[in-house]
Amino acid sequence: MKEHVRHILEELGEDPDREGLVRTPERVAKSMRELTRGYSMSVADVVGQGVFEEDCSEMVLVKSIEFYSLCEHHMLPFFGQAHVAYIPNGRIIGLSKIPRIVDIFARRLQVQERMTTQIAEALSDILNPKGVGVVLSAAHLCMMARGVQTQRSHTVSSCMLGDFREDARTRSEFLDLVRSNGHV
Repeated sequence: MKEHVRHILEELGEDPDREGLVRTPERVAKSMRELTRGYSMSVADVVGQGVFEEDCSEMVLVKSIEFYSLCEHHMLPFFGQAHVAYIPNGRIIGLSKIPRIVDIFARRLQVQERMTTQIAEALSDILNPKGVGVVLSAAHLCMMARGVQTQRSHTVSSCMLGDFREDARTRSEFLDLVRSNGHV
């Protein structure tokens, strides 16, 4: 990867041997490995023993989970917050596992729409809950720093499964909780 970055610097008209750029290929390679570490992670490994039998049937919501990802079209960052909810069906997951699941899918070359669905489907596969709702809101540097240059735009995507899709009241409760500021 380092040699490719060196070549890119040359193609940009830079001198990869100048002091400020000598270690750039190494730094970029290390950064890309970190930003895409989700490829070497699996949901099963991250969740581990974090699923528990529990007679609970009320919505569980973890909101404002910060994430950072790379747009697969331009390899520029997009970042924002994920809001993830589910309705248990005899099993719950350790709360810290939900941000870890978000991170697995965020740390890959992505499109926000697919990432939203992947998070929802992963939680559904693990727990077989009555429903899952996921909302992502993100700023995309591919839109902010190039192209249309929309500095304040945010993209919102959602995936609703089970009761969140089929029951308007459940969906509405979830979206109201997501929109609420601070604690409920």
